[in-house]
Amino acid sequence: MAPLLDHKIGDAMLSSLPWRSKSNLLTCSLLLLIYLTAQPTLAKPSSLKEITDGNWEDILAGEWMIEFFAPWCPACQQLQPEWNEFANWGEDMGVNIAKVDVTEQPGLSGRFVITSLPTIYHCKDGVFRRYQGARTKDDFLSFIDEKKWQGIEPVSSWFGPSSFMMNTMSALFKLSMFIRRCHNYLIEQLGIPVWGSYVIFGLATLFSGLVLGLILVFIADFVFPSRRFNSPNYYQKKQTMEQARLIQQLEEEQEADGEEDDDEDDEDGEQDNVWRRRTASPKGSPEEVLRKRVVGIREDQDEEDS
Repeated sequence: MAPLLDHKIGDAMLSSLPWRSKSNLLTCSLLLLIYLTAQPTLAKPSSLKEITDGNWEDILAGEWMIEFFAPWCPACQQLQPEWNEFANWGEDMGVNIAKVDVTEQPGLSGRFVITSLPTIYHCKDGVFRRYQGARTKDDFLSFIDEKKWQGIEPVSSWFGPSSFMMNTMSALFKLSMFIRRCHNYLIEQLGIPVWGSYVIFGLATLFSGLVLGLILVFIADFVFPSRRFNSPNYYQKKQTMEQARLIQQLEEEQEADGEEDDDEDDEDGEQDNVWRRRTASPKGSPEEVLRKRVVGIREDQDEEDS
């Protein structure tokens, strides 16, 4: 009887309220219900972090578990519920749980040499180890709680994500993705045939290789100049060699003219006279002196080359 009486009293009090008060009370009740329903969601945001090319260096400090996945990968889709549940335990265990979409972050895919999906890495203060165990929430928790990662050999510093080699690999992966996007833009947006796109990239590759080769040659000449051009007597020797070549050419022309005009006896007599005049001089003729200088210059060049 008492509950029935109380119910009747409540209905009587509610019926005695004006219509506007009833509407306000109903509105407040609905707002309170919505707030209480949404409060748990607002109080506990997702603990799963997303790593990009811009913030990947954050994983070098602290302890992390990172999953590399692709949205189209069936195995990744199967792992995702377990990984999300594991992420909810990350704050309690003092470990950061993250994921990397390799389709959006090709640089990270090259930096970590991702060859299969999904791939999971454990990182402790910049030391990386590849996770090879079972892929359930309990196995992940046991791996962290029991410190099973200590039994796994870490990735060599040569192949670490922050090494020079992996930085280069990351740049190559970014370049390949850029080329792919350019190829898709040419064939989809501009309507260029596939073979036309290949021709454009082939010509661009040849031109860039030519420019790079010229730059390397200039750098090599600047850093390691030739000793021949640095020699103080280089230009003097070069001029002497040119004079010797001209004298030899003139002599050959004179000999050819002599053979046409004179007979063999006259030519022999003339050569004897020339030889006597040359031997009569204590120092020899200018041509002889010049030949000696040329021979000496060639010997000096041979010594420098050796």
